[in-house]
Amino acid sequence: MHILLSNDDGVFAPGLAALAKALSKIAKVTVMAPEAERSGYSSALTLDRPLRATQLDNGFWSVNGTPADCVYLALNGFFADDEPDFVVTGINSGANLGDDVIYSGTVGAALEGRFLGKPALAVSLAGPKVKQHTSVDAFAVAAELVVDLVSHWHDLALPEHNIINMNVPDIPANQIKGFRLTQLGKRQRGLSIQKSHDPRQRPVYWIGLMGDPVPTEHETDFQTVANGYVSLTPLQTDLTSHDALPALHAWLATKNTQ
Repeated sequence: MHILLSNDDGVFAPGLAALAKALSKIAKVTVMAPEAERSGYSSALTLDRPLRATQLDNGFWSVNGTPADCVYLALNGFFADDEPDFVVTGINSGANLGDDVIYSGTVGAALEGRFLGKPALAVSLAGPKVKQHTSVDAFAVAAELVVDLVSHWHDLALPEHNIINMNVPDIPANQIKGFRLTQLGKRQRGLSIQKSHDPRQRPVYWIGLMGDPVPTEHETDFQTVANGYVSLTPLQTDLTSHDALPALHAWLATKNTQ
């Protein structure tokens, strides 16, 4: 197996290094990631300027673009002589739960891999203060769980256009209860924008923080992680609302008969 790794925290992120170290025990690993943090870039591609890829001393490739750019480059000829056949993105420093997946560069990069015909997995470390995490231990624990999942990937029998969004609770390894299949939750409306001023007194705005999870009667990825389980949520690249088609077909039939 030849695995491509990318992320949205940047090529120097500890989660990426932990993932490369762990997965190298079971596969050939190639790393191509943004030169700096690109969180919130979703599936954006850079179309207004050229991309440059630089190989670092540790063998990782650094790209002046988005997470999806990295996957697009890697699977569209950059490694023409040895193209990766599996895409893993992360380990993101922070959760990607519920509505987060719409904005996440980690998930966007995995979706790009799936668009280009490769099985793909997005991985995040979910904890309340993970952005300030100074220990690599939590990432190492998550990376070993990724190895376990990737080693049994064929047993999942995923539909062709699906990826897995994996969130690992940021708790000690002996407190993680196992894997659990989940569905996406939803967040409440995000906090209001914060208005400020730059040094020249021109108004500037900060996007507000994400809202809290919406309480539900059924268990979602939010509750699963909070209960100490690794959340595995299948996501599909086909955004068609199949449930809406019958009613829309009926409406269209009436229009066509008028």
